[in-house]
Amino acid sequence: DSLSHLVAVMQRTGHSTAAVTHDGSATGRLLGLVTSRDFHPQRHDLDGPVSGRMTAIADLSHAAADTTLSEANARLWDQRRDCLPVLDAEGHLQYLVFRSDYTDNKRFPNQAVDSAKRLRVGAGINTHDYQERVPALLEAGADALCFDSSDGYSDWQAQALNWVKKHYPEIPTGGGNVVDGEAFTFLAETGADFVKVGVGGGSICITRDQKGIGRGQASAVLDVAAARDAFRDRTGEYVPICSDGGLVHDYHVALALALGADFVMMGRYFARFDQAAGAKLPTRDGFVKEYWGEGSNRARNWQRYGQGGQGLIFEEGVDGYVPYAGDLNEGLAVTIAKLKTTMVSCGSTTLPEFQSTARLTLVSDQSFQESHANVTLRDTPATVG
Repeated sequence: DSLSHLVAVMQRTGHSTAAVTHDGSATGRLLGLVTSRDFHPQRHDLDGPVSGRMTAIADLSHAAADTTLSEANARLWDQRRDCLPVLDAEGHLQYLVFRSDYTDNKRFPNQAVDSAKRLRVGAGINTHDYQERVPALLEAGADALCFDSSDGYSDWQAQALNWVKKHYPEIPTGGGNVVDGEAFTFLAETGADFVKVGVGGGSICITRDQKGIGRGQASAVLDVAAARDAFRDRTGEYVPICSDGGLVHDYHVALALALGADFVMMGRYFARFDQAAGAKLPTRDGFVKEYWGEGSNRARNWQRYGQGGQGLIFEEGVDGYVPYAGDLNEGLAVTIAKLKTTMVSCGSTTLPEFQSTARLTLVSDQSFQESHANVTLRDTPATVG
């Protein structure tokens, strides 16, 4: 292959190291490695072959297939390498062990990975083409599935859940969305492994405006959590619930968990960061990130909403922007720190304790206003000394 082909691959994938194999496959016989430091697009002939700039296998440090990950990481540091190929007895590539992976693993010890150290991936499915989509998703490596519906209390979702649990009982599969205990029980009895709660509460959802369908998020979570506990007492089976929608501020996460949610879904929260898919755009007031709802025309997800025909007759979501918030790692660390201190203030160190010790109280509008600062804020840092 030419260097220009390699440049295109690196730009498309974001990787800076490529393995060169005899047949171009991921498990072919390793011929060498080439990195972005081995050539410069303005200095070297991009029509030339990759082999002209790669480091050949004869000059590469590599490890045998029986090498453990700990041994491979030790060799990276001892030999001052950034990458260590792992080969079988015939020289076919099995793995590439990177120093950056070791660093990320130490930086993020709580990452959700499987036994092969791969990040776990969940996939949304609908109740139309699930019989074709589910097998394809599982073959691609999906770890969990969730029916992504604006209204999960339906015979269509029950039929689809039954089919998935019959053919793939080992795959965690969630149902939703619902807003009351009756709907939760319906999905739990159908076989849902978890249930999402929330209709119309998302920042880009206008289902309540358009159809009058939905419920306040706090009321919905309280009702469904009570039904979940009753279902557990009756059957011995605990079906977790996810609070999906209405989480704008960090303390909203604490409220959702205190109300009884086992975990939360935060579309708007994540959409603000560099790692989100939306484009980062400049405005007069600063940078924003694109964010649009599944019920908007931009998403073109008309199959999910079942309005009839081959498109959306009316929108149930909007296409807009959220304030840019920088790097996810930094933002999430602040959110988690706030959540921990809130839990500690309620005398708890685990979520079950938090849900039992937290006290919820109604507040007036005046009380809500008292929650905010009531002084003129300083524009410049105060000097001390």
